[in-house]
Amino acid sequence: MRKISFLFCLVCMTALNAQRDFSKTKITSEKLSDNIYALFGEGGNIGLAIGEDAAYLIDAQFGPLTEKIVAHVKTLSDKPINFVLNTHLHGDHTGGNQNLAKAGAIIIAHDNVRKRMVTADESQPEGAFPVVTFNDKMTLYLGNGKSLHAMHVNPAHTDGDTYYYFPEENVIHMGDNFFSGRYPYIDLNSGGDIDGLISNISMALAIVDDGTKIIPGHGAVSSKADLESYKSVLVTLRARVKKARDEGKSLEETQKLGLSKEWDATHGQGFINADRIIEFIYKSAD
Repeated sequence: MRKISFLFCLVCMTALNAQRDFSKTKITSEKLSDNIYALFGEGGNIGLAIGEDAAYLIDAQFGPLTEKIVAHVKTLSDKPINFVLNTHLHGDHTGGNQNLAKAGAIIIAHDNVRKRMVTADESQPEGAFPVVTFNDKMTLYLGNGKSLHAMHVNPAHTDGDTYYYFPEENVIHMGDNFFSGRYPYIDLNSGGDIDGLISNISMALAIVDDGTKIIPGHGAVSSKADLESYKSVLVTLRARVKKARDEGKSLEETQKLGLSKEWDATHGQGFINADRIIEFIYKSAD
């Protein structure tokens, strides 16, 4: 049943995206270091690394935006986009894969990203699938003493979640493990899990320092303090929801308790509202 639900959601998302009008979308960027940028448009935030001989994109947003993304990258560097690395499988992060692959880029992601994309049948064409995968970690050497470290983390947003860390630049892209200033989407049908999410945030906090630039999957470029605040909200909510569930309350009863009321006005006005974050935690907390 979960697989059927997952496939249905992907097909619906693909159809909706095909109907969306991206003509007014503008791609903007923020320089994070000498060689690293964050790009914003619609969908997941993109990381851009300028290597000695090539440009590296972390995620690719929606397919109709590829031309605009490539044009913007050209304003920042004359290096070709030879590599695209996905943080996970969702279409707002992988929708541009096929276009960029046709232009010569190598698509890289965790094993589970390809596995789920392959089994999703018609949601994305085969040309969008990663052609290089890894099962734990991987390092790319960008030249000039710079490196990019891929780290597969615990199932959290999905079971293919990957952090991409630039140690020499003190920048990390956390993908959708971090929805800065808002409630996260935990994709239960793709292996998502609140306990894995909290564990992964703790791992990231052990890596970063007060000077680290953190690219979230959604939201503004953030700091260690922002990530600590995000973790505090999730840890508190998890404890409250689990207590209610352990006391025998149903999901619907738990959703009526107002357990997230301190943050609903700031964190619950986007894609994930109060009821949905309570549902994710209720169904996945151990």
